[in-house]
Amino acid sequence: MVAFPEVLPTRPNWLVRLAASRRFQSFAARVPGLRHIARAEGAAMFDLVAGFVNSQTLMALVELRILHLMFDGPLSVRQVAGICGVPQDRMQVLLQAGAALGLLKRHKDGSFGLSLRGASMLGVPGLEAMIRHHRALYADLADPVAFLRGGQQTQLSQFWPYVFGADGARDKTVAATYSTLMSESQVLVAEDTLRLVNLSGVKRLMDVGGGTGAFLSAVAAQYPDMQLDLFDLPAVLGSAQTNLANLQARVALHPGSFRDDPLPVGADAISLIRVLYDHDDATVLRLLSAVHHALPPQGRLVIAEPMSGGANPDRTTDVYFAVYTMAMQTGRTRSAAEIAALLTQSGFVNICDKRGFRPFITSVVTAEKTRV
Repeated sequence: MVAFPEVLPTRPNWLVRLAASRRFQSFAARVPGLRHIARAEGAAMFDLVAGFVNSQTLMALVELRILHLMFDGPLSVRQVAGICGVPQDRMQVLLQAGAALGLLKRHKDGSFGLSLRGASMLGVPGLEAMIRHHRALYADLADPVAFLRGGQQTQLSQFWPYVFGADGARDKTVAATYSTLMSESQVLVAEDTLRLVNLSGVKRLMDVGGGTGAFLSAVAAQYPDMQLDLFDLPAVLGSAQTNLANLQARVALHPGSFRDDPLPVGADAISLIRVLYDHDDATVLRLLSAVHHALPPQGRLVIAEPMSGGANPDRTTDVYFAVYTMAMQTGRTRSAAEIAALLTQSGFVNICDKRGFRPFITSVVTAEKTRV
């Protein structure tokens, strides 16, 4: 038996006691005015219980490439079962589940095809690769209580070795894996960031930890006169050089690790796209201090990443991203207010947070260096 520490007794308020009452739950299910609330709460509760099965069903659909198979039109259960090497009765269950999740559509003749949601999923850059790599996260969460207590190395920390600095990303195969995933997933991040931030007036932008250059490519398309710099690990810059080859006259690549090396100077704006939440507060403070030092007076800083809801917990960021960054073992998902506090501590002013219209993609915090 687990011995829990003694705590002071608290008395739940009347509404909590009422909601926890089985008698009231039965009553609410029969009363027309309360029935829809009871039904909605019940469905939401079951959605939480079924979440793991839903995610594993999604994983199977992705691994078997079923959405791709149906891109050109509906297929029968027998056809899909034969292609995938899965018994027909089990494939029936998977396809029915895919339709229930809204990714497939069941037709009157019993065949299945893509739904609009399923087709949209194929068009989201990097989504399938992100789903596949969740195997590491699921393994880390197999015993969630042990995971929360810590003390064990996680599989996810091995998937993202760059967070440990240059020494963590020497393996070219591993570096290529995370670089590809980051490059694909950064497309939507870049789109949303540039919707939230106006970079007019910036002459030179340096993207620190910019990976393969996805964000700089988007910036270059929107701001054709801007000069661009990319600072990242040597193991990553090979892919960046290839991806930014058509911008070679405008882009300068700088190999290094911000954990170990000073940042180049010369840019009047610096971007940190999905960088801070990979690292602990001490590392972030050192990075922000280095950014402050590298910027000229009134230089601008753009921080874009999914952010905690803080005082108003957000389901996408305070569940998924908060647990994900915990599994990485090096960082955490911060609220805009927490990021602002770190910026203030690092000497930045005019701090402004911009909540993204898709917070599960990104939100933005901007700041400036003082005039002198």
